[in-house]
Amino acid sequence: MSEPKPAGRVTPPANPPLQPGLGEVMGVAGGLQPLTAPSPAAPTEPAAPAVMPDLERRLRSPRTFINAVFSVMIAAMALAALVPLFSVLWRLLYEGGRRVGPALFTELPPAAKMPGGGIGNAILGTLLMVGIASLISVPVGILGAVYTGEFRPDSTIATFVRFSVKVLSGLPSVLAGLFAYAAVVLLTRQYSAVAGGVALSILMIPTVLLTAEQAIKMVPQRMREAAIGMGATPTEVTLHIVLPTALPGILTGVMLAVARAAGETAPLLFTAMYSNYWLTRNVMEPTPSLAVLIFNFSSSPFKNQLEFAWSASLVLVVLVLIANIAAQIWTARSHRVW
Repeated sequence: MSEPKPAGRVTPPANPPLQPGLGEVMGVAGGLQPLTAPSPAAPTEPAAPAVMPDLERRLRSPRTFINAVFSVMIAAMALAALVPLFSVLWRLLYEGGRRVGPALFTELPPAAKMPGGGIGNAILGTLLMVGIASLISVPVGILGAVYTGEFRPDSTIATFVRFSVKVLSGLPSVLAGLFAYAAVVLLTRQYSAVAGGVALSILMIPTVLLTAEQAIKMVPQRMREAAIGMGATPTEVTLHIVLPTALPGILTGVMLAVARAAGETAPLLFTAMYSNYWLTRNVMEPTPSLAVLIFNFSSSPFKNQLEFAWSASLVLVVLVLIANIAAQIWTARSHRVW
């Protein structure tokens, strides 16, 4: 016989119902579903293993075959695009290298069928006029980029400046020469290196300004905010943070502008003309240049002048190459310093 249970003692059920607490009551009042007793877990079937894509390269696979075909096509097109470049460089080295020597840089251009000679005066004239153009265009372009990209990027003036500069970037170079002719040559009544520098600066300003503006916009905003948080003024932020950080991009734009200006011929025909003599200290007189010398000698029927046209082209390409290499070295040093 079973023992009698003591009176007044209630045996609790095996699975007591969940009692709603204060948290559940508040949750239900807030729109949540009430808690329910957990049901015994039903046995689950094992998940099917994930099917991995077949990434093995097979020659018979359509994906691999199409990839190989397009890779070959792209490589062939890239080589085809490089053929004109290397052919021009090879022709410059072959034809222009015949006259390379000390005399090429220290003597004056020869007359027809005259032995010897050089292009020293044209090299100096090109450097002089590009230097004058850089002195005009680089400060104007960088200051304009600081205004349009840093201080007032959304103003009406900034929008007008961007539009005008983009229109100016597509301006034919001969029109820049005509403007400099009307503004400088007619005013001074003579062709000069200054007039040539003004014409070249008109062509350089759009490249410098647009490239510098993009470089300034790429400076991270957190760098400006950190400088302002340390008490720097907007001018100090621009001079000590924005411009040094954007220097590599600005320098690239300057080198592109210099490369374009050094090879321009049409503006110099209206402004600087040409001279067969050495430069003097007077910049208000006709000045020789490599571009005009190439233009004059390339149409000459005499062999010696044609050879000097090739040599002048080679020297012009080397000068632009040196300028770009110097810019890359300067950029690398700026990255290490900053």
